[in-house]
Amino acid sequence: MATYDAFDQNVEINGQTVLTIVEEAMGTFSDEYRDRALAALAAEGITDPTADEWYPQHAWLNAFETIAEDLQPHVLDRLGEQIPRVADWPNDFDTVPEGLRSIDEAYQRNHRGGEIGHYRFESVGEQTGEVTCENPYPCPFDRGLIRGVAQQYAPVDAFVFIEETGETCRRNGADTCVYTVYW
Repeated sequence: MATYDAFDQNVEINGQTVLTIVEEAMGTFSDEYRDRALAALAAEGITDPTADEWYPQHAWLNAFETIAEDLQPHVLDRLGEQIPRVADWPNDFDTVPEGLRSIDEAYQRNHRGGEIGHYRFESVGEQTGEVTCENPYPCPFDRGLIRGVAQQYAPVDAFVFIEETGETCRRNGADTCVYTVYW
């Protein structure tokens, strides 16, 4: 499975998520970035997205790919990092492991209609864990997302570091990437 290819053509993404990412996350970079994201969505048939609608994930992923090509992949890393601050996110906890486990809950809330994939967290040390990402989103986006969540719940004096440690990678056609997170 290649990055940006939905696991199932029936999967949809919540319109509120689309709006939040485009308006709040991309909009924090610049109006130009927000406008480019809206143009990429429009090219995929998503014009004037609304919060209470659901949109095809494959169209959303195609727009993501256009954004990465147009604005460079590092934008996806920074975008992922902002998601826990701007999206509807579970927040009834205060530790890094709980925060990293919440990624899957938030992902499941905002996608529906078939095999969407998942995020799995496993603690492997006192301040170390592994997150397995089995989804069609690009690696830079997931790295940023994981870092953003870990930073949000890590102690103030902690340095959050993430490295890809799995034997497979979506960039190379696999379905999963594994990241080790230190905090």
